[in-house]
Amino acid sequence: MERTGSRGRDSVIVYPGTFDPMTLGHYDLILRVCGLFDRVIIAIAATSVKAGAMFSCAERVEMAREVVQDLDNVEVEPMNGLLVDFVRRHEARVVLRGLRAYSDFENEFQMALTNRKLAPEIETLFMMPKEEHSYVSSSTVREVARFAGDTSLFVPPAVQRHIERHVVVSRLNGCAEVSRGGMR
Repeated sequence: MERTGSRGRDSVIVYPGTFDPMTLGHYDLILRVCGLFDRVIIAIAATSVKAGAMFSCAERVEMAREVVQDLDNVEVEPMNGLLVDFVRRHEARVVLRGLRAYSDFENEFQMALTNRKLAPEIETLFMMPKEEHSYVSSSTVREVARFAGDTSLFVPPAVQRHIERHVVVSRLNGCAEVSRGGMR
């Protein structure tokens, strides 16, 4: 069955984030939207304002591409600038945002309303990961990795390999902390 969006165009959704690193919750949402949209574009934020970044944009893009390599309708691209501009350039009309807990909603709601003001033609779709992934955040994964804990319970295998390599390199470089800039 061939699906096309409104006016004969493919349906496209953009899933933006820092994905530092991508978690099983992120991956769960990606898998689920693959069945709802013709194209899924993972937009990796080029810069992050979050404290304790672990991976560069290039590393995060590489990890995400490894994670989704078997998903035919998923693309991964770095994103620099406003999300609405990225969405328009890719002729998408929908943005995916994940909600892990009620506490996520206020910030996500504010961002969705701002995006709506900037680009009324773009809709925001909120989805929740499966319950078993709802407590996992990238910052939690970074904190566990910082102390060389087992992060394999929280991330896809491709991401785990990058984390392990990062931990080894950090230790070889004599870093007391695994993550760049420390954690909160």
